[in-house]
Amino acid sequence: MEPSLTLALVWDVLATVLPRVAKIGLFIGIGVALADLLVSFGLLEKVTGLSRRLTGPANLPDEAGTAIVTTAASTTAGYGMLAEYRDEGRMDDRATLVAVTINTFFGFVQHIPTFYAPVLIPILGLRVGLAYVTARALVALAITLTGVVAGALLLDPPAPAAGDAVVDGAEPEAVEADGGDSAAAPESPETTRDRLLGAAWTGAEKVRDILPRLALVYALVVLLTRFYDPANLTSLAGPLSDATGLPGAAVPVIAVYAIDTTNGALVLAPLVRDGTFGVRAAVATMLIGGIVSFAVSTFKRSIPFQYGIWGAEFGTKVVVVNTALKVVWIALAVAMVLYAPLPGL
Repeated sequence: MEPSLTLALVWDVLATVLPRVAKIGLFIGIGVALADLLVSFGLLEKVTGLSRRLTGPANLPDEAGTAIVTTAASTTAGYGMLAEYRDEGRMDDRATLVAVTINTFFGFVQHIPTFYAPVLIPILGLRVGLAYVTARALVALAITLTGVVAGALLLDPPAPAAGDAVVDGAEPEAVEADGGDSAAAPESPETTRDRLLGAAWTGAEKVRDILPRLALVYALVVLLTRFYDPANLTSLAGPLSDATGLPGAAVPVIAVYAIDTTNGALVLAPLVRDGTFGVRAAVATMLIGGIVSFAVSTFKRSIPFQYGIWGAEFGTKVVVVNTALKVVWIALAVAMVLYAPLPGL
């Protein structure tokens, strides 16, 4: 390879990777710092009360609830909190996988005001747009409830905190030394400034640990995509369209949708207006486009993101669980949309 081409390739990789990694690192740092602040200010109980109806039946510790609530605002920050709790030993691998699964619906919710409502529904029209968003919401909710059931079946109830244990109904007492005095003098309370600085330092340490791995994996993926286009995987669109009996026009829509959701909707919209697609066929086509898009997005985004946060071994487990659940539930949704007697469709 000529030096000029090599330099151009390196610059291209850096220009693609650095902004993405910086953004992810920022949100991970915010998520970890927020988790630390919730604990240090004693706010964990108040926040987790919102999500305990899910974490309780799933046998997850209260800490998982903070990550689930945070995911509704930022998926990256929520994952950062889960990574911190796992590294601290508050959650094992199995509990973390359950928490990641439960996160799904809350991750979907954050896209409603930022993408689905202002962009997708106006493009597709109210009827088709609402039908599609409802279908995706139900898929996300089904995955979340799958996580709750998995936690109920596979996890043991979390052990109570050591300070919460009470013997024979008595209030816990301080342990005294031989001389009868308290074993240790009470520590001076932390100031708000100390807590904020501690949280910022904890977030910075987590980012420092994750960032090199994140940058390396993203760089490798970008290099691979320069020599192989993942869009070639959209050849799956034809067989999937044929298997479901959708119109022939569904194939290009699925192919475009798998690469870019907005452009896929723009291609589909006029076909809905001219009657080529009814509501059911349009929604099913976009759902199938979502299945095909996993082949592209898993390679370009999910693998580098998950590997960067969790490492290759556990990151692979997260990618497999996430992808498998989405494919299964979206496939079931396609069958329901096409063949179930649904009112209004």
